[in-house]
Amino acid sequence: SPSPLLPQETFCFILLFGGMVRSDLCHRETLTESDSEMNFTKAGEQDAVRCNTRANLISAGCQENEIISPANKLNIAKNDPLSASENGQVVQMRPQKIDLDLRPGLPVSFNVSFKAAEGHPVDLYYLMDLSYSMRDDLANVKVLGTDLFAALRKITKHARIGFGAFVDKTVLPYTNTNKEKLLKPCDENDQQCQAAFGYRHVLSLTPNKNDFEAEVKKQFISGNLDSPEGSLDAMMQAAVCEDKIGWNSNSTRLIVLTTDAGFHMAGDGKLAGILEPNDEQCHMENNLYVKSTEMDYPSVGQLATQLEKNRIQTIFAVTQNVESVYKELSKMIPKSEVGVLSSDSKNVVELIEGAYNALSSKVTITHDSLPENVRVVYRPICSHGEKSENQGVCDQVRVGDEVIFEITVTADLCMENKFFTISPRGIKDTLTVTINTTCKCQCDTAGPIGDPHPHCNMRGSISCGICRCNKGHVGQFCSCKIGDKDEHTLRASCQKDNGTKCEGRGDCVCGRCECHNTDSGSQYYGPYCECDDDHCEKYQNQQCGGNGECRCGKCECNPGFEGSTCQCKTSDEACRTVNNSVCNGRGSCKCNQCECRGGYQRPHCLECPGCTDPCQTKSGPFKKNCSEACKTISSKIVEKFTFTSKECKQKDSEGCWMTFKLVQLVGEDNYEAEIRKQRECPPPPNFIAIIRGSVAAVHLIGILLLMLIKLLRYMKDLKEFRKFENEKKKSKWAEVRHHSELFVQTEIAVTHFRLVSLDSDCVFVLVSC
Repeated sequence: SPSPLLPQETFCFILLFGGMVRSDLCHRETLTESDSEMNFTKAGEQDAVRCNTRANLISAGCQENEIISPANKLNIAKNDPLSASENGQVVQMRPQKIDLDLRPGLPVSFNVSFKAAEGHPVDLYYLMDLSYSMRDDLANVKVLGTDLFAALRKITKHARIGFGAFVDKTVLPYTNTNKEKLLKPCDENDQQCQAAFGYRHVLSLTPNKNDFEAEVKKQFISGNLDSPEGSLDAMMQAAVCEDKIGWNSNSTRLIVLTTDAGFHMAGDGKLAGILEPNDEQCHMENNLYVKSTEMDYPSVGQLATQLEKNRIQTIFAVTQNVESVYKELSKMIPKSEVGVLSSDSKNVVELIEGAYNALSSKVTITHDSLPENVRVVYRPICSHGEKSENQGVCDQVRVGDEVIFEITVTADLCMENKFFTISPRGIKDTLTVTINTTCKCQCDTAGPIGDPHPHCNMRGSISCGICRCNKGHVGQFCSCKIGDKDEHTLRASCQKDNGTKCEGRGDCVCGRCECHNTDSGSQYYGPYCECDDDHCEKYQNQQCGGNGECRCGKCECNPGFEGSTCQCKTSDEACRTVNNSVCNGRGSCKCNQCECRGGYQRPHCLECPGCTDPCQTKSGPFKKNCSEACKTISSKIVEKFTFTSKECKQKDSEGCWMTFKLVQLVGEDNYEAEIRKQRECPPPPNFIAIIRGSVAAVHLIGILLLMLIKLLRYMKDLKEFRKFENEKKKSKWAEVRHHSELFVQTEIAVTHFRLVSLDSDCVFVLVSC
């Protein structure tokens, strides 16, 4: 690879088609060419001038035969003719394989032909909603087989039909989980009712109409709680379970979904505590979807991806009440149509026939995931076509009509063996496009590669017109010998503040910058090629206003002019004030306009709205060092003010209020003050009144204290008196009780004596006191 001591732009022509090149060097709207002529560059020119348009290279003196301009190459590797055969093997698109060898940024176009074959095999899978509201429709579908096969026979001899049914997940809140209700979710009067289920595959694709009718007749209605159904669950399983359904790899695949209700989608499973997202895999056991209660519903995007991946086209046969819902869904699912069912599904055959014709008459060519930095644009060549970057569409195409799509492929960067496929939606045929890019120079060198060449001072070989130096030598002509020096150190000496080598304007040769020429023919200069005299500010579309010269990106003005672009004459007329000062000494005059300092405002820096009030900053009790504090202020004492500025007040060291006015003179800190002679001093204190007041206050406080003491003593005496009264009452009660006890004892003794003295007919005397 080229030496790292030279800037990358030097090797633009070598890396013109390489992955290391930046897009602004080589991948332009007008494609660049490269020349390999030695000594093409002039002194001071960088080798990047070799990369240019063909016209500019020729005008610069490059010979036509020396210009290198690789062209795109296209090879059609497989191109089987469009055909159809009785056994169902058809070719509807050509070519089938293309190899592209592209130049980065240069588009290539080719045509793809498509012809819808007559009698192409059709697989139709009838997916029916068996919730309770569809009981009338089921009765009609049971006798549908003959008419449906007759309609398919009009399209192709190779038709097959299958059947599946769905309701919803068998968990709350979608289905009543009572054991009896799970076994019989219909009304009590309905005897023929099957147990609740999510999705059941009933009949694999078969060409026998009797099998279809027999299996459908065995089906009974079921039921659930909420209105939306698990139709997306059923469609996902029907799409990914290819072996279970029996899809033919060469057929046109159709799913006909019949329902009278909306659908649940990803996120609705949270209502039942189902958090595991749908994994887009087949989970069918014994013809039942066994993960219905464990996985969430699929998203619309997941379903659309799987339907397109498995080449399945969808017909939504729905009742009028949900037509708008499924039309919005159809916009997000490729190759789908919506038809309106009658209330009892009697028109389903006509609906399917019309929807199929609409699907088959619209041919959409698109691609799978593209490699990075590859762009594809489709241009349909038909009467009803739509041009797009993502797909090409031809509408109203009849069976047997051949339509052509012009496809343009562009690779923006280098790549090897990248590929993508292009195919019609819903059709098996594919076109595989393999991309390689031309990212190496295709120029002859003067002598064998690697041989020393005089152009390189015999220290390197020639490659595409420039030198590739041997190890230990660097420079445009390999003239610099590194020796024992460190290459990193040499590179660093050409970088300013660890920036780009030579500011991207020169070559680093032996640790010094050799500057290139500018576009105008002058030369960059400076230790790091950081200076040029072509990029100064302009005024009136003239560099430096035509009144100065550009020096290293800055204007040096002629005498009598100033400003960043020398746009102003040197004058201070508009900056002078009535006192003949310039900007009142608070700014400088530039371009005859004041540039004020410190918050002062134009036009003459007279006022400063944001500055601190000078009444606060230029006053204070400066008794000890007044001369130092007031050295920027000239003052005078007056009887009456002559200044019109506002009055300022400040207490002096004696406590008197001093009134003064300030006027700012020329300059930032230069003031003149007028001080009023009369001060406002407070009157002296009245000592007699103070003494009298103090004595009166002492007397008052004394009286209040005495009253407080008296109150406390009174409260204490009152408490003691009450205590005494209580104790006195207690002593009287004790004396009475003592006498009563003596009296009772005496009476008891007397009574005892009487009882002893009397006979058995004694008389009891009750004594109480």
